[in-house]
Amino acid sequence: MGNARGVLYGLAFGDAYGYPTEFLKIPEILRNHPPDGPQDLTSTTVSDDTQMMMAVSRAIVQAERLDGATLEPLLRREFVEWANSEENDRAPGMTCMRACERLEQGVPWVKATEHGSKGCGANMRVASVGVLNVPIEVRSGLAQFQAALTHGHPTALAASDATAQAVHFLLQGMAPERLLHALTDYAEAQLGIYHHDWLSNLWEESEHPAAAYFIARGWKETLSALLRVRDALKNPDFTTDPCMLTGPGWIAEEALATGLYCFLLHPEDAKAALKRAAVTSGDSDSIACLTGSFLGAHLGDAGFPAEWFERIEYSWELERLVKGLPLKHT
Repeated sequence: MGNARGVLYGLAFGDAYGYPTEFLKIPEILRNHPPDGPQDLTSTTVSDDTQMMMAVSRAIVQAERLDGATLEPLLRREFVEWANSEENDRAPGMTCMRACERLEQGVPWVKATEHGSKGCGANMRVASVGVLNVPIEVRSGLAQFQAALTHGHPTALAASDATAQAVHFLLQGMAPERLLHALTDYAEAQLGIYHHDWLSNLWEESEHPAAAYFIARGWKETLSALLRVRDALKNPDFTTDPCMLTGPGWIAEEALATGLYCFLLHPEDAKAALKRAAVTSGDSDSIACLTGSFLGAHLGDAGFPAEWFERIEYSWELERLVKGLPLKHT
């Protein structure tokens, strides 16, 4: 069974695998990493994906209570500090940057967020929520809330929730072959459930007639993405670009789908799964981030080469966050 250390480091390892291949076509990736893609953690530099995951983790570590009122100023501060950091030089997403600019100006978060965006920036940073051993409604609300501060589209919220739940299921010891079915059941059960205590009146900023319609749209799109993974796994394909089967990953539900697909192709082989995620024509680092977090949730830190933990960028910070996360799986 996996552990929190495996989840956070696994995300960073995936990020480092995919960061050098993002924005490249498959032939370019193979030329740069012959014969069939990265064979090891050749680059230890991570992208804004890991930086943002650490920002969410720091907010959770600092929180006295896990509720929206407590976490909103902490997440706001962490996101703004990340946006202004000299280390924010990894091609950050413009959705996050625009929202962070408004958050820094003191705009209420329901107005500051990018209401039409469901970019993968919403769920590439949610892994630490999945390690929290808390009631399901807290995990769900927090996963959606951390996304909502920058990505206000209902599918960004739902896909982030599903991503955190996937991590949680695997940490609980769920077999990978059961994961997809459990996630589709979870998505169906969440249709129409709007977390008012976390999301306030966010839905009123949309064109939906009621909160239940707003969040149901997100879950329906997320469920459709999960069903594409199910269809792709009926005849597992170990050579075709995963983005051609489950989506390029620039948006939240596709990042979840393609990250899951790469994990489920090689759930017991971290290097093979991360290579599969990195040799993609879409948002390779975000896809590989999610694949890595699922691997860590399933395999634990023992599932990765020991030398990777010392080599990866921000290793000292990751170690501190793993030890500081409250109510974590060990």
